[in-house]
Amino acid sequence: MSKKHIEECVRASLEGYFRDLRGTEPDGMYEMLVKVVEKPLLEIVMAKAENNQSRAAEWLGLNRNTLRKKLIEHKLLK
Repeated sequence: MSKKHIEECVRASLEGYFRDLRGTEPDGMYEMLVKVVEKPLLEIVMAKAENNQSRAAEWLGLNRNTLRKKLIEHKLLK
């Protein structure tokens, strides 16, 4: 799957989101979008990294402590 394909999926989802709003103005979209994308991203990367936080942090381009904080925020630490 290419970066372009992912971008197309996001665009289509956002168009659907605005359609569903039926003219109502959105609020807090940036934070909402980051949260709904971040959690599955972390879940998949952690699974592929076999729960190795150092490896996952490297793949994501994050500091390991930042990754750990995000895992806690999303209740993904066991």
